[in-house]
Amino acid sequence: MKSPGRVYTKVQIGEIIKGDYSMIDENSIMVHISRLREKIENDPKNPTYIKTIRGVGYKIEKIKEN
Repeated sequence: MKSPGRVYTKVQIGEIIKGDYSMIDENSIMVHISRLREKIENDPKNPTYIKTIRGVGYKIEKIKEN
C-alpha cells in the first residue's frame, strides 16, 4: 500500500475501481468495502484495517506484520 493512513472518498475509490466514477454507485462501493472487511478483518463489525470516516469516506490503515 502506497499511502497507509490516507482517507479516500467514495468518488476516489470509484475512480480507482472503474476509472470512471459515473459507472459505479455509492452502494456498490459500500458493498465492496463490507466484503473486503469480511475477508481481512478479525471482527468486521469493529474494523482495524478499513475504517469508515463518517461523511468523508474510508481510511486504510497499515497492516501490521509479525
